[in-house]
Amino acid sequence: MRARSAVWLDAGARDAVHALKYRGLGRVAQDLADVMVRHLPQPPAGAALVPVPLAPRRQRERGYNQSARLATALSARWNIPLRDCLVRRRETRTQTALTPEARLANVAGAFQARTAVRGTAILVDDVFTTGATLVAAAAGLAAAGVQEIGAVTFGRAGVPDFI
Repeated sequence: MRARSAVWLDAGARDAVHALKYRGLGRVAQDLADVMVRHLPQPPAGAALVPVPLAPRRQRERGYNQSARLATALSARWNIPLRDCLVRRRETRTQTALTPEARLANVAGAFQARTAVRGTAILVDDVFTTGATLVAAAAGLAAAGVQEIGAVTFGRAGVPDFI
């Protein structure tokens, strides 16, 4: 799987992601998608965008899935289909304070595809930190028979030094 991010998650980009995720400003996804379209190559013909799903509890608390908002905006700009075919099989802890190894364990087996995607599936998420969430989501798609999987995110975080 190849993952591409539009920007490094510096102070301004982090503020935008936090506005989207934690301050209830879902409309910020439109601005982030504009940046993504300017900095990322358009997916190949036949590709479909697949948002990384939130756990149901987190989505109820937030009121929306930020990755789905990004994927919807990207779908309109790139004129490629959106496939909401991935679900969370179980609740997971927030990844923010976990080490890379703990992140992988936290999301292992957490995703399942309801249906297969023909062609290339492009996962959409807001931030790539260690890649654990994208790897687990890709595994869920692969288990459903998807053979070509990529990923795009708005921001790419520098991996913190874990002691």
